[in-house]
Amino acid sequence: MELESNGLKALYRNRFDKESEQRQETWDVLCKHFFQQWVPADAVVLDLAAGHCEFINNIRAARRIAVDLNPDVKVRAASGVETHVLRSDDMVDIAEQSIDVVFVSNFFEHISREAILATLVEVRRVLRPGGRLLVLQPNVRYCARDYWQFFDHITPVDDRALTEAFAATGFDVIKNIPRFLPYTTKSRLPNGPALVKLYLRVPLAWRVLGAQAFMVTTPKQD
Repeated sequence: MELESNGLKALYRNRFDKESEQRQETWDVLCKHFFQQWVPADAVVLDLAAGHCEFINNIRAARRIAVDLNPDVKVRAASGVETHVLRSDDMVDIAEQSIDVVFVSNFFEHISREAILATLVEVRRVLRPGGRLLVLQPNVRYCARDYWQFFDHITPVDDRALTEAFAATGFDVIKNIPRFLPYTTKSRLPNGPALVKLYLRVPLAWRVLGAQAFMVTTPKQD
C-alpha cells in the first residue's frame, strides 16, 4: 500500500532535509495561529503519517502521538511526543476511542483509494465520540498542473472526493476550506514566518494562492 520504509527514508530525506529548519518555523506559525483552535490544550492528539513531525512537534496538547510507517519518525519527534511505526490502516498500538484529535497532512495522495477508505475506518475506530479528524490535503482542482511532479503521488484527491470518502466511512464534514495553503512550502508566497502569519490573517489571499484544502470532520453519532 504505502512505500516500504527504507524507500520512504531515502525519498523524504532527499526531498525535505535541506528545508527542514524553514519548514519547522512555518509549522510553528501555522500551529499557533491556525491549527491550535481545533486542538484543546487538554486533548490527546495523533499525527497520522507524521513525516518530519512538523505538526505534532509544534501543537500544544496534553498528550501527543506521532504515527508513521517511516522509522525516522522516532528521530524527528520532539521530546515528549510518543512515536509508533505503524500502517495508517492498522494502528494496532492505539486503543479504540482513545484519541480526541487526529491530524492528517499531505498523505492521501500517496495511497490508493482503497487504502484511503481503510485508513478513515481505522481513524474512526481510534477517535472518541465527538472527536475530530483534521485533514490538510493538496486539492487537485487547484494544483493539477503540478500535482504529479512528485514520484509518490498516485491518487488524485480534491475536497469533493474527500467529502464522499468521509460520508462512506461514517464522518460528517463540519468545516471545508477548499483553498487554504499554497501547494508546497516552496511556493513563492508566503515565505517566512512573518509572511505566513500575515497570510493566515487574510482569507482573501487564500482564494488566490490556496491550492490545499483544509477539512474538519467528526464521527457520525450512531
